[in-house]
Amino acid sequence: MGKLFGTDGIRGVAGLQLTAELAFHVGQSVATVLREEKGSTPTVTIGKDTRISSEMLESALVAGICSVGGNVIPLGTIPTPAVAFLTMQEKADAGIVISASHNPYEYNGIKVFNAQGYKLPDAMEQRVEELILTGAEMERKTGDGIGRRYEECRELRKSYIDHLLSTIDVDTSGLRVLVDCANGAASATAPELFSRLDLQADFIYTTPDGININNGCGSTHMEALAKGVVEGKYDLGIAFDGDADRCLLVDEEGNVIDGDKVMAVCAVMLRRSGGLNGDTIVATVMSNLGLHEFCRNNNMHLVCTPVGDRNVLEKMLECDYSIGGEQSGHTIFRAYSTTGDGELTALQFLQALCQSGKKASELASCCAQYPQELVNVALGHTPGVKERIMADEELQKRIRETEEMLGGEGRVLIRPSGTEALIRVMVEAKSDEIARHAAESLADFIKNLSN
Repeated sequence: MGKLFGTDGIRGVAGLQLTAELAFHVGQSVATVLREEKGSTPTVTIGKDTRISSEMLESALVAGICSVGGNVIPLGTIPTPAVAFLTMQEKADAGIVISASHNPYEYNGIKVFNAQGYKLPDAMEQRVEELILTGAEMERKTGDGIGRRYEECRELRKSYIDHLLSTIDVDTSGLRVLVDCANGAASATAPELFSRLDLQADFIYTTPDGININNGCGSTHMEALAKGVVEGKYDLGIAFDGDADRCLLVDEEGNVIDGDKVMAVCAVMLRRSGGLNGDTIVATVMSNLGLHEFCRNNNMHLVCTPVGDRNVLEKMLECDYSIGGEQSGHTIFRAYSTTGDGELTALQFLQALCQSGKKASELASCCAQYPQELVNVALGHTPGVKERIMADEELQKRIRETEEMLGGEGRVLIRPSGTEALIRVMVEAKSDEIARHAAESLADFIKNLSN
């Protein structure tokens, strides 16, 4: 992991860690590296979510790109996966997303896709970082060498929505769904997307004001959606995160259908149509033991990677697997997308639901869910604190003792967040009480280490 680029691009509190000045230099550096690679004028697409800081950062990025002779296609407010798709469609040299995904509005981020719609390769990230951190002089253009910012291409949203709709072929008539757009990027696309399906779709949290993104809503706060689904007698609830690359669902009884269950359901659908390459699902070490059990019971293989959809995608590309994702709702369908796509995931699950003739609760019951407790331990921003804690020998001893206490009927996973000043403690066990007690005990120990 680089000094600027974490597991999901550059991220931090806007105006503090992620300043307009940094965004300007990122724009300059990305365009300079692209010119080095291409040997001619690069073109970059830029999309953003609804945070109050996104326009500030967009302006700085555009200025940086144009100052060294790059051109910009602004996509406006749009989901992250749409930027990846439209970068390819428009034959741009890179795509930039301004978003901090599921994080609170104070945060923002800059993520870069290459021309093929994949996250920027490590070597290019390192070159961009080098230019920024060394303060290297980059050639400023003058006269007609200055880059252009094209008119905002909002009509390209339709191309993205057309693409999503082309991935399913099923009768959705009679279905009623409730959609939570998290006051984020999905607010710009989901209403039109679902209006073009033969079903009844109602929406909540579609009025972004710059500071209400992910605030008590979306895929990280499912309570309001679950309540609305039950009270409104909907067949399914759909929740996106701030940049709509994640999707979690709610069945008709108000139960959350997480990413593990989504992958299980969609893997069965893919295998039925001959599209489950290698009879394999790619997940991460955070996936529930229930998904492991599902794969064993259904003669499927489960390959687990370190946390992060980037790691999942790398394994999928390496072995030509067709579906993978994270419990948190990033699901990648390689036949249709180069990255996790929440709206695509929702459509694929709807197709599986309609094909099955079952209720959502029955369909998702194919994959059990063992009790799992996740505790986030907040840390200060002191450099190296995560690394120091993770290397502590006494912590490693506590982890081994906890695993022995679980007696083979659970597991412990402790990892540093790649995007926030947190260490995440996850414990799975045969009961909620055991998992909660073990996770809280380990979290308390980590808190003491951080003081």
